[in-house]
Amino acid sequence: MSETNPAAAATPAEAAPYRYTAAMAADIEARWQDFWDADGTYAADNPKGDLAGEDAAKPKKFIMDMFPYPSGAGLHVGHPLGYIATDVYARFQRMTGHNVLHTLGFDAFGLPAEQYAVQTGTHPRVSTEANMENMKAQLRRLGLGHDKRRSFATIDPDYYKWTQWIFLQIFNSWYDDEAGKARPIAELIAQFETGERAIEGTTRGWNELSATERADVLGEYRLAYASDAPVNWCPGLGTVLANEEVTADGRSERGNFPVFKSKLRQWNMRITAYADRLLADLEELDWPEAIKLQQRNWIGRSEGARVDFPVDGEKITVFTTRPDTLFGATYMVLAPEHPLADKFTPAAWPEGTREAWTGGHATPAEAVAAYRAQAAAKSDVERQAEAKDKTGVFTGVFAVNPVNGEQVPVFIADYVLMGYGTGAIMAVPAHDTRDFAFARAFELPVRCVVEPTDGRGTDTADWDDAFASYDAKIVNSTGEGISLDGLGVTEAKARITEWLERKGIGRGTVNFRLRDWLFSRQRYWGEPFPIVYDEDGVAHSLPESMLPLELPEVEDYSPRTFDPDDANTQPETPLSRNDEWVHVTLDLGDGPKKYRRETNTMPNWAGSCWYEFRYLDPHNDQKMVDPEIERYWMGPREGQPHGGVDLYVGGAEHAVLHLLYARFWSKVLFDLGHVSSAEPFHKLFNQGMIQAYVYRDSRGIAVPAAEVEERDGAYYYQGEKVSRLLGKMGKSLKNAVTPDEIAAEYGADTLRLYEMAMGPLDVSRPWDTRAVVGQFRLLQRLWRNIVDENTGEPTVTDAAPDEDTLRALHKAIDGVRQDLEGLRFNTAIAKVTELNNHLTKANAALPKSVAEPLVLMVAPLAPHVAEELWRRLGHTDSVVHQDFPVADPQYVVDDTVTCVVQIKGKVKARLEVPPGISEEELEKVALSDEKVVAALDGAGIRKVIVRAPKLVNIVPA
Repeated sequence: MSETNPAAAATPAEAAPYRYTAAMAADIEARWQDFWDADGTYAADNPKGDLAGEDAAKPKKFIMDMFPYPSGAGLHVGHPLGYIATDVYARFQRMTGHNVLHTLGFDAFGLPAEQYAVQTGTHPRVSTEANMENMKAQLRRLGLGHDKRRSFATIDPDYYKWTQWIFLQIFNSWYDDEAGKARPIAELIAQFETGERAIEGTTRGWNELSATERADVLGEYRLAYASDAPVNWCPGLGTVLANEEVTADGRSERGNFPVFKSKLRQWNMRITAYADRLLADLEELDWPEAIKLQQRNWIGRSEGARVDFPVDGEKITVFTTRPDTLFGATYMVLAPEHPLADKFTPAAWPEGTREAWTGGHATPAEAVAAYRAQAAAKSDVERQAEAKDKTGVFTGVFAVNPVNGEQVPVFIADYVLMGYGTGAIMAVPAHDTRDFAFARAFELPVRCVVEPTDGRGTDTADWDDAFASYDAKIVNSTGEGISLDGLGVTEAKARITEWLERKGIGRGTVNFRLRDWLFSRQRYWGEPFPIVYDEDGVAHSLPESMLPLELPEVEDYSPRTFDPDDANTQPETPLSRNDEWVHVTLDLGDGPKKYRRETNTMPNWAGSCWYEFRYLDPHNDQKMVDPEIERYWMGPREGQPHGGVDLYVGGAEHAVLHLLYARFWSKVLFDLGHVSSAEPFHKLFNQGMIQAYVYRDSRGIAVPAAEVEERDGAYYYQGEKVSRLLGKMGKSLKNAVTPDEIAAEYGADTLRLYEMAMGPLDVSRPWDTRAVVGQFRLLQRLWRNIVDENTGEPTVTDAAPDEDTLRALHKAIDGVRQDLEGLRFNTAIAKVTELNNHLTKANAALPKSVAEPLVLMVAPLAPHVAEELWRRLGHTDSVVHQDFPVADPQYVVDDTVTCVVQIKGKVKARLEVPPGISEEELEKVALSDEKVVAALDGAGIRKVIVRAPKLVNIVPA
C-alpha cells in the first residue's frame, strides 16, 4: 500500500535548487559515506598492536550487535532496527569523549548456504560471499559507523583457525571440582601418573593402561569429548541437533522436519560442569530479567538425593527431589534409551505377570524392543505431555526398594527422559500426577506416605489423582533403623538423606536440567574438527602449527539422501566421501603415522561463541587476542566484576542458545588464563521486532502487501477481499519492505529517524510506510532553519538568542543527552522535534549558537544531514568527534512551576510560583489567592496540606 512520495513530489523546475529532497539526501549520504571510509572516521584505537593510537587513552566503550547471517534474501526494514540503535548509541558515546569500538562481522557458516549448494551446485563460499557483499552495501547505505578494519566472517580460515584452536583448548582441559575451574588435561594426567588421583574402575596404575584405555579414562573428564549417546536425529536435514534447536512440537527449528531419538557417536561440550557458575554469575550481569529467568529455567538446578535400587546384580540409580517419599515407591521406570534396559530382559515373563504389563508381546525382549521403536518416533515434548493415557512395558525384572526391602517392578516408559537426572525414576504414584496415571493404567499399588491436607484420607482406593505437597506430615514411612512418620517434608528429606549416606546406598546431590552441548553436525559447511584418529581409534589433537585445518573440496555437498520420516536412517557426511582428505599420514611428534580425520563439522554456533574477542585484535596471527588489548576492552572494572562487552544488542530468541554457549566458552578461556573476562557480555539489550501486516486471500495464501487497496475499512487484492493480520515481515509473506526502497524514496537519515521514533526500542511495533514521511518533514524543517533553499548558504546569524529560545535549547540538550544514554531514542527524537518546531515558529534567522548544538544533537540520529549542515556552518572537521552539547542548568530549571490548589479534593486555583518556594510561603500565597478566598467563602480552615511547589490541599472546618 503506497501513496505519492512527498520527497520527490515537486518537479525540478518548481523546487528550490537547495531544497532537501530525496535526490539531495542521496547525494549528501553517498558523499559522506565515501568521506568516512576514506578518512577512517570510525577507527577505534587499541592500546597496542597494529590498531594502536592516541584515542586508547580515553575511556572505552565496546558496543556490539549480534552476529548477522548473510541471507540471500538480503535485509528488510525490520533487520536494521538493532544496528541503527547501536550506531546511534556509539555515535553519542564518541561525542561524550569515549574511544568506541563498534564493528560488524558475519556469522557465515550454516545450513542455508549448504542447502542452496545442494540445489544449485554452487559452492557455499561463493553464494555466502555474494550475500555478504550485498548485505555490506545495504548496511553501508544506512550510514552505520563501523570500524571496517575489524570486520571478518566466520568462514575466513584466519578466523576459524582460532575457533579450532579454542576447541582444542577445551578438548585438552578438564573441570577440577575442588578448584572450581578448568585446568589443562596434562595436570590431570600428572595426577594419574603419580597416584595422587585414583583411576575409577581399575586398580591398575596409569602406566599399566593401554593408549586406548587411557583415552577412555580421559574422555570421562575432558570438557570436549566424544560419546555414544542418544541424540536428536533429523533425517530431513541429515544431521543431529542440539536440544535447543528442536521446537516444542519435536521438529527442527530450521526446516520444520521431524526429529527422532537415535544413538550416535558425537562430540559434546561438558557445559554441565559450569552449571553452578553459569547460574551464579547471572546475578552480576545487566541483562533483562526475562532472559535471566529463561537461562535459570534451562539450567534447572534442583536439590535432592541419588538412591541406589539393587536389581539382578546391578543397581538402578535414581535422582529424586523427594527422598522423603521413598517408602511410597511402588515401581520404577527407565527411559527407553537407558542402557540397563538391554540387560533387564529375561527370556520369559515372570510368573504372575499381569497382561497389562506385557504390551501383548511374548517375551520381555520383544516388548522392550517394540516399545523403544515406538518411543523413538516421539519428541521429548510429546513424551512429557501431561496426558492421562500413559504407555510402557514391564522389563521382566524387579528391583529392591532399599528402605523397606520390597520388590518393585521395573518398567520402561516414554514419560521418563534419559536427558534428565539419571534416566530412571522411583515412582511414587500417590504423590506424583504422572506416576498416579501410570499406576492406575497398569494396576500398580498406590501407597500414601504424605498425609493429605484436603480431607481425602490416606486410603488411596478412591483417589482420583495424586496428592502433592511440601507442607504436610510424612506417614507410613517406618523401616529398619529409620522412621519419618510425623516429620515435615524438609526435616524428613534431611533425615532420610543422612540415613542413605550412612548406609552407602545414596547421597545428597544437586541435579541440573541442563545437558551437555551436542557439538557435531553431519554437514559440509562448517568448521572442520582439528582432530584425527589413530589406527586404534584414539583421538589426537592437531598441533597449532597445522591450523587452520581448511575444508576440502567435495563433489556433493549433501549428506546421503534420507527419508525425513524414517528414524532408522544413519548419517553419511559429505566430508567422509573425500577419501584423500580423510586418510592422511602426519607426524604429530612421534614420527609419521596414518590417521583418519574427523568427518563431522562444528555447529554453526561455534564461530559466534567467541567473536567478541576477535573484534579486539583481528589481525593477530600469533594469538586469539593480545591479553593487554583484551583487558583494555573487556576486562573487569567497577560495576562490571566479570568484565565483558559494554552493550550487546540483539534478539531475545538467543537466550538459551548463543548466549549460554558464549558464556561457557568465555569461562573456559578465563579459567585457562587466555582472557581476563569471565563473562562475554555485561549489558544485554533485546530490541523489539518490526512487524508488518500480512494479507491473505480466501485460500489463506499471502498476497503482495504493496498491491492491496483499502476501501471502506476492508482490504482488496485484484478486486478480491483479503484478510489482514499483523505478523512478521518476510519475503515469503510478501510484505517485506527493503531499506533500499525507503532510502531511495526518502534517504537513509529519514529511515534511521523513523525506525528510532516508532516507539521504545525494546517493544515490537508495526511498520507503516505512509508514516515515514513525518520524519522526512522533520529533516526538511531542520534544513530550512539553517540553509537558504535558493542559495544553499547558511541563514544563521551571530545574534544572541532570546531567553525563551535558550530555555528550549538547553532543556532539549538535557533531555536528549539523558535519552540517548538510556537508549530512549524515540523520546530523544521527540525532544529534537519540539525544539525544531519552536525555532520554526519563531520565523526568524537562527542564531548560530543555537544552530550548532541543534546539529550536534541530531548527529547521532541522522549523521549524513548533520555532517552536511556542520560543514555548511563553516566547520572543516567531521561532526562525528565533536563534543556533545552540555546543558546550562540555569536554563533547564523553569522560572516558575504550576501549583494546584484543591479544596475538598477539587481544583479551585492554579498558581505560578518559584520552584524553590518554601511550604510556609506557598501556604500564604495559596490562602491569599482571590479564587481560593472566594471558594472558601468565609469558612474556617481545619487543615492545610502543602507539597511544595506543586500542591496545596485545603480542608475546610
